[in-house]
Amino acid sequence: MPNPYFEFKQFTVWHDRCAMKVGTDGVLLGAWSTADNLRRALDVGTGTGLIALQLAQRFPDASIVGVEIDESAFVQATENVARSPWTNRIKIECADFRDYQSNEKFDLITSNPPYFVDALKCPSKQRNIARHTDSLHYDLLFRHSAQLLKPDGRMCVIIPSEVENKVIDTAWEQHLHVCQRMRVFTKPGKSCRRVLLAFDFQCNSYLEEVLYIEAEQQQYSPEYIALTHDFYLKM
Repeated sequence: MPNPYFEFKQFTVWHDRCAMKVGTDGVLLGAWSTADNLRRALDVGTGTGLIALQLAQRFPDASIVGVEIDESAFVQATENVARSPWTNRIKIECADFRDYQSNEKFDLITSNPPYFVDALKCPSKQRNIARHTDSLHYDLLFRHSAQLLKPDGRMCVIIPSEVENKVIDTAWEQHLHVCQRMRVFTKPGKSCRRVLLAFDFQCNSYLEEVLYIEAEQQQYSPEYIALTHDFYLKM
């Protein structure tokens, strides 16, 4: 039976009632995403609340909002936040992102969005919402995020490499330009499976990075350890 929770150094994430469990993609996004003078952050499709919790750990002066459409995941994320050291700085809201509104704009918006665009769906409605783009397609994600982002804010996502061009084009339509990209490889010799992308309105600079999760002989790479060591217990 799978473990119903995942323990990190400073918090624990229970995920037995969430369609999408704690995984490498979420940890990478939560460890990598950043913005200048971060005071307010929004995590879209927060699921377990993992990325919101990582941001709260990394940025002690920031308040974070997590938006989640699935009620079971919303309840579990709320409970995970309540057990954490940052209950006063994280708020989880149960809402369809297309309907979400905020009186204040955000310095940073993150999302580990659903990634199956045209694929056979499984019988579980909850898992379909978490994995397929019907409920949170890329156009909606970038269009509404652009309205919620500060002029000097940043948006960060992690996506499958095969949809990279589609995502960049969709963001560009909302005047969001790639300012940082990290291509993620499982190990040397393997193809790129995931891409971390950061967007902003300014397009003043650009940084290209590569990350190998494993080095030789099934050992984690020094770069992966450096990025995630504040979270994983065994790092």
